[in-house]
Amino acid sequence: MFVRMNSEVDDALRRGGPVVALESTIISHGMPYPQNLKTARRVESTVREAGAVPATVAILDGAFQVGLTPEELEQFAKTADVAKASRRDVAAMLATGKPAATTVATTMIGAAMAGIRVFATGGTGGVHRGAEMTMDISADLEELARTPVAVVSAGVKSILDIGRTLEYLETVGVPVLGFGTDEFPAFYTRSSGLPVTARFDTPAEIARVLDVQWKSGLGGGVLVANPIPEAVALERDYIEGIIEQAVTEAGAKGVRGKDVTPYLLRRITEISGGRSLASNIELVLNNARVAGEIAVALSESTGQ
Repeated sequence: MFVRMNSEVDDALRRGGPVVALESTIISHGMPYPQNLKTARRVESTVREAGAVPATVAILDGAFQVGLTPEELEQFAKTADVAKASRRDVAAMLATGKPAATTVATTMIGAAMAGIRVFATGGTGGVHRGAEMTMDISADLEELARTPVAVVSAGVKSILDIGRTLEYLETVGVPVLGFGTDEFPAFYTRSSGLPVTARFDTPAEIARVLDVQWKSGLGGGVLVANPIPEAVALERDYIEGIIEQAVTEAGAKGVRGKDVTPYLLRRITEISGGRSLASNIELVLNNARVAGEIAVALSESTGQ
């Protein structure tokens, strides 16, 4: 009732073929136009090259739309006032029929409703710096605990408190699997110095863990931590200094809640002269490729 799929996605799922969900917030709120549209198209193409069907998710006309047309992609890229919907916003958006871009949490919801098990994003949300005072903790973490979708990301956004985010994920029982890494990646950099739950080096190995996670009744989601390619990774001290500056500015301006992340990403792009945006785009493409390969392996082994 509250989910629609385009014919390509619907056909692939009926066949048990590989499908990868993609979020729309990265289009509407993560990058400026026209880079956001170009990136969205490249991400979908990368999923196809890996052998899977891309399914960009958004809320349109009172339902989760799973798989956007080229025209709908352009609409979300160009429209400046598209709402950003997390779990708390979904019912209101569905009831009113207003368009909304989906965050990691809401993309997981739409993917699960459609029967999609693998989702590629840039970086997930987490525990914000200073959360002991603000209680600013992303709904993405609780969604990972409850919704059976594997999220492939370059870790959590490095504007966050990574250590506390990993502690939170441990508390709610979310496996954090390193893809080719023993250490949790920090979005713009390949390592945070903190360990993952377990390391696996092939898509087939990741797919096997996902199959066991869900067939055993453990439920919930799985975070697949895929480091940014070394060629486009930024130096840790360099990007950390920029992040600290952006966080300080956000605090001084009173930026709060769901406005924090887009503000910080925009300022980091400005301060870095575009270097962070270029790295962001490449890590998203890398995640799309890996997610596609995992979806193919999962489909081959389980028909999901």
